[in-house]
Amino acid sequence: MSQLLSLVEDNPYFGAGFGLMGVGLGATAMRKGAQVGMILFRRHYMTTVEVTCKDKSYSWLLGWISQKGARKTQHLSVDTSFVESDSGKISTKYDFQPSVGTHFMNYQGTWIRVERTREQRMLEPWETVQLTTFGRHRALFVDILEESRQLAMSAMQGKTVMYTVIGTDWRPFGHPRQRRPVSSVVLDTGVSETVLTDVKDFMTSQDWYKERGIPYRRGYLLHGPPGCGKTSFITALAGELEYSICVLNLSDRSMSDDRLAHRLADAPENSIILLEDIDAAFVSREDSKHLEEAYKGLNRLTFSGLLNAIDGVTSTEGRILFMTTNYIERLDPALIRPGRVDIIQYIGYCSQQQLKQMFSRFYPMENDARAEIFASKVCELGIEISAAQVQGYFMWFKKSPQAAIDNVFRFITPQEK
Repeated sequence: MSQLLSLVEDNPYFGAGFGLMGVGLGATAMRKGAQVGMILFRRHYMTTVEVTCKDKSYSWLLGWISQKGARKTQHLSVDTSFVESDSGKISTKYDFQPSVGTHFMNYQGTWIRVERTREQRMLEPWETVQLTTFGRHRALFVDILEESRQLAMSAMQGKTVMYTVIGTDWRPFGHPRQRRPVSSVVLDTGVSETVLTDVKDFMTSQDWYKERGIPYRRGYLLHGPPGCGKTSFITALAGELEYSICVLNLSDRSMSDDRLAHRLADAPENSIILLEDIDAAFVSREDSKHLEEAYKGLNRLTFSGLLNAIDGVTSTEGRILFMTTNYIERLDPALIRPGRVDIIQYIGYCSQQQLKQMFSRFYPMENDARAEIFASKVCELGIEISAAQVQGYFMWFKKSPQAAIDNVFRFITPQEK
């Protein structure tokens, strides 16, 4: 037996095989150990935060990284936007953001690795930003996200953002608008004050609703002839409340019951939901006997789906919903019952008081007596005039209030240049 062992030990091929196998096993063990060690190290001694493009803070974070974080990186992608000045002039703005890849930045004395990735999912790009640093710095990333939110909000200071549904998400539409004072929209006596007071009372009454088991949401319907200030008032109201406006187009061919419910549920915070010309999407069920196609709509949205989205089991809390229509008689009673619509407000043609206020606002240097003369002359015509018509009329005589008073007959005759 000893001779057999001695023979095996002296065999160079056998010895080399054991040696190679030992080296291989050792290398494998070291590699596995390194992997396990790296996993443990990342788990206990590194902090990683991933933000996807579907998260609300994604665009905020990219903007913050561009301005406060990785400013010195040489690998950039451009984000073109348009900026509206106080005078209304639109200018082009080019913002550079860190491109797809890996970047490094220093924040509050801590080095952070920034990795931006992009891939194609479901026919649309999917992007993520991953922030990694040594140590346990969860609070550091909370500070970064909060600072990025404040930076984004400061850019919208004093403006009203309009949102619309693009694809499956709410996206800003057009340029943020300068906030318009509620007093700049001249409505009949007490109309603005009634709606504004009710909205402000609702915003401070969450506990009152909760104690009484009432769903915390409020619905408003503004109805009246075209051009009388319904949409203008909602825009000014949003500016007064420092809210944004989310416009939903119910006539969109891609709108369905599920999609409407989801869009109402994930609308941006501090926003007013606006359904304009609600009569264009659905008519009353009595009229639908003769207009079956109009009742069903031209899309996949059903009337019951609309009712459930507004006031169903899955409807969201804390929502302010405004609907507008030029023809309230076409609306189904189920749509405007209490609980779905809490305040119904008529906004009609100009009264004498409105005409007087509009004259005084357009010609601030004129006294009340001349405004009264203008209002009386218009009322003597015996016709119904919308606020849009009055505003357009004033534009013809913007430098001559006397000419505006002398030419009121043009409301009933075609205007000539």
